[in-house]
Amino acid sequence: MKLDPDGAQLFPAAFTPAQIDALETILAALPGRPGTRLEPLPGLEEAVQPATAIAASIFGPDARPVRATLFDKSPARNWALGWHQDRTIAVRARIDTPGFDGWTVKAGIHHAIPPFEILARMLTLRIHIDPVCPDNAPLLIVPGSHRLDRIAEREITAVAARLGQASCPADQGDIWAYATPILHASARARAPTRRRVLQLLYSAEDLPGALEWLGV
Repeated sequence: MKLDPDGAQLFPAAFTPAQIDALETILAALPGRPGTRLEPLPGLEEAVQPATAIAASIFGPDARPVRATLFDKSPARNWALGWHQDRTIAVRARIDTPGFDGWTVKAGIHHAIPPFEILARMLTLRIHIDPVCPDNAPLLIVPGSHRLDRIAEREITAVAARLGQASCPADQGDIWAYATPILHASARARAPTRRRVLQLLYSAEDLPGALEWLGV
């Protein structure tokens, strides 16, 4: 698959084993749970430079990570997540701004639903700290669904059935990049082992008004 037109692309061996070790050291103190929304962490922006280089090759030199989430699936925490689009962004503070709504606070972090065109100009990169085989719940995506604008909840199942799905297995150090609005899901692992993924959202633009990205 390719980012254009499929909306997803594998970048193999983007991180060396030593770079993965450095990333693990930074993330080691975080709690192990299905999804941990990260406040900016010392050293993280430097540790994800291989991912930022990929984003910059697509968006240009202004690309920067604006949000990070650690997913930690294991035999003790083996969950499923149905088809959905990522629709929120994380910001440093709530500042009411035209076009931004659905304000929430999750893990102490302010989130909002931005105008869709902002999401359409974002990229999601998933750094695989552990390998993920077909039996260990790789990401599932619906190729081409990122081109359909915001998809109504009642239509998501039909869109996934019409366009089909693709699985995204990976080796340690691989990166899967996908267009942020793409439909994606995760099944329960059939043969669960630990499967940690650091997910980064990238943008190459500033938010309007006084809003600021949370960053990493």
